[in-house]
Amino acid sequence: MSGPQLRHVGLNLHGSDLLEPGEATIGVYGFWIFLMSDAILFALLFAIYGTQLAATVGAPGPQAEFKIGPAFIETLILLTSSLTFGLASIAMKYDRTRTSLVVWLSITLALGFAFLGFELNDFRTMISDDATPDRSGFLSAFFALVPAHGLHVTAGCAWIAVMLAQIAVFGLDDRVKLNLLRLGLFWHFLDIVWIGIFSIVYLQGILG
Repeated sequence: MSGPQLRHVGLNLHGSDLLEPGEATIGVYGFWIFLMSDAILFALLFAIYGTQLAATVGAPGPQAEFKIGPAFIETLILLTSSLTFGLASIAMKYDRTRTSLVVWLSITLALGFAFLGFELNDFRTMISDDATPDRSGFLSAFFALVPAHGLHVTAGCAWIAVMLAQIAVFGLDDRVKLNLLRLGLFWHFLDIVWIGIFSIVYLQGILG
């Protein structure tokens, strides 16, 4: 008698005894719940930021500190990383050699590090201009929202590194595939949050 037939979009989980029937569905569903809780966290941070836009109290404001060039480059980098992770997901499904999967995940990881490098440089520039969180409510809200996203990207990069190690040790068994699916949801979620940050924080701050 064949093993349980488990199927997910982007995955071929079949003929394996590693996962109980329905375990893949439950695992992904539970991760969606986590993402919804994370979305609530970011919604609260966006709301706090919105209430503090005018609370500069003589400290540097958004038009003085935000630069559209670096923010746009960071957006392109993160959106490109979403594309490369999508290509990694396709490779996971169709490439039996695992080479393409590792290459695309490595490129995604490099793009994640590049994004963090640009973002840290932005923070360094603001701090050198004395635009620190203790100066005003606006800056406190900014440094609560944007670095929170950066911490999530850092966690995502660490997760990609762990998955590369798991692929090297365990290959593409069902649990590794399931973890990659969760990681994909997390990474694309961070892209959506960043689009909100770029539009609401940077564009509104520069053009407002």
